[in-house]
Amino acid sequence: MSLTIEAPETGQRAAPDRPHRRRGRFGFHGAMMTPGLLLLAVLSVIPFLTVLAMSFSRVRLLGGVSFSFVGLEYWARFFADVDLWTQWLRTLVFFVLTVGLEMVLGLGLALCLWKLMRGRNAVLSLLLLPMFVAPVIAGLLGRFLTDSTFGLYSWLLRLVGYEGDILGGSYSAFLAVVAMDVWQWTPLITLITLAGLTAVSQSVREAAALDGAGPWQTLRHIILPSISSVLLVALLIRSMDAIRYFDIIAVTTNGGPADATKVVPIRLYETAFRFFDLGYAAVIGLVMLAVTIAIARVFVGILDRKGLTR
Repeated sequence: MSLTIEAPETGQRAAPDRPHRRRGRFGFHGAMMTPGLLLLAVLSVIPFLTVLAMSFSRVRLLGGVSFSFVGLEYWARFFADVDLWTQWLRTLVFFVLTVGLEMVLGLGLALCLWKLMRGRNAVLSLLLLPMFVAPVIAGLLGRFLTDSTFGLYSWLLRLVGYEGDILGGSYSAFLAVVAMDVWQWTPLITLITLAGLTAVSQSVREAAALDGAGPWQTLRHIILPSISSVLLVALLIRSMDAIRYFDIIAVTTNGGPADATKVVPIRLYETAFRFFDLGYAAVIGLVMLAVTIAIARVFVGILDRKGLTR
């Protein structure tokens, strides 16, 4: 015979056993991502260290790859290269023109599509077509359209009195490659901005209209502040790409005529793969990398002050 004595209930449940140590942030998901992150780090770090070593060495390819240490020779050459600084200035002008026009046109098209009640999806699909074209194809298309013999744009310009070769003139060629880039990537800004506009509160706009705010005041004081963060993200994406712009210029003008469209990426390509001056090309590439990181850090800092990266 067994006697069972039950403890009286006290109304409190026993606390579950808790681990003595707090679990770190590196959990199951971190463990699963570790192999991929390590592989990505190896694929990124080794080329970076190689390029860094090349910037201090004279690289020879005949009879096998060999490095000869030359110290700061290529870095001193970089700061004394007047032509390269001219190309940096041209790159800056190209950057300001393309990104500025794309932001203004993209915002305008997004506002028009936002107000469009019928057929918005069809119009947006047609508008996004240039973005899905490969940059090389866009360059070839622009080259044929601006051809002085049978190009459509050349024919239209002749109707208004312009008889010159579009890609043969210094200023016209530069403006042509700017227009090609704007044509291809304005739809991206439009798409990002339109996504931000759909999140603008309808009640806030209605309240502004009841208070007597006109369209311009609503745009300036309500809509633009509401989508400012989205515009910054779009600006960051295009800025990092515009500073490394290469494809369309390489296909259409290849830096000509008379270096009128030679931006820094074209100079980097020529230095590395035309003249095989790999040490100097490594210096140019590292400076381009530093400029790209600096631009990204500026925008990330602005977004962080807005509290969007937390």
